[in-house]
Amino acid sequence: MRLQFWMAGLVVSTVAFAQTQGALPARAAPSEYQVQAKAGDLTIAADFVAHAIPTMEGPLNSEDHVAVEVAFFGPPEAKTTLSWEHFSLRINGKKMPTPAVPIGMALKGLKDPEWIPPEPPEGSKSKGGLSGGGSAPGEPKPEPPKMPLPLRRAMEQRARRSAMAEGERPLPQAGLIFFPYRGKDTSIEKLELLYEGPAGKVTLAFER
Repeated sequence: MRLQFWMAGLVVSTVAFAQTQGALPARAAPSEYQVQAKAGDLTIAADFVAHAIPTMEGPLNSEDHVAVEVAFFGPPEAKTTLSWEHFSLRINGKKMPTPAVPIGMALKGLKDPEWIPPEPPEGSKSKGGLSGGGSAPGEPKPEPPKMPLPLRRAMEQRARRSAMAEGERPLPQAGLIFFPYRGKDTSIEKLELLYEGPAGKVTLAFER
């Protein structure tokens, strides 16, 4: 019986470790981020990471979304409720800011820059560099090779672990907030992160 309880405790501890392993840790102080602002007793700090998606296992890229790394700091034993729904992003002074989206919606255009698609098999190209597979002129080009499903799932898990946690959490906490945006990073001349949540209402303006 004691062995059963010990094994059950080991399983719970292993699951808890797996859930937290790889999450983005908060830095030592708000000043280590690009921008900071007070929201009640808390301090919100942020870095705009654009189409790059930092993870503890290495960076990823997103074609369809940009990300902001956000951190919450507070007095000892402080807690607050965290949610992506508390954030929006005003790009180039637009009247209507872009609401944040859940991590699940930001996974579609995700890419791993370290993954190299396999080379086409020998004989698929002719001496002139054209396909020798029998495709007629005018036919659509074959789709590029897709990342194997196990690698795709592992990549998505990396991004999920880097996303901002949900619910009431002890501080400090850090994580990524995602916003739909397919434009180039260089086309962004003015950028503001808007927060409206339990800690209050605040705007963090990035210098571009």
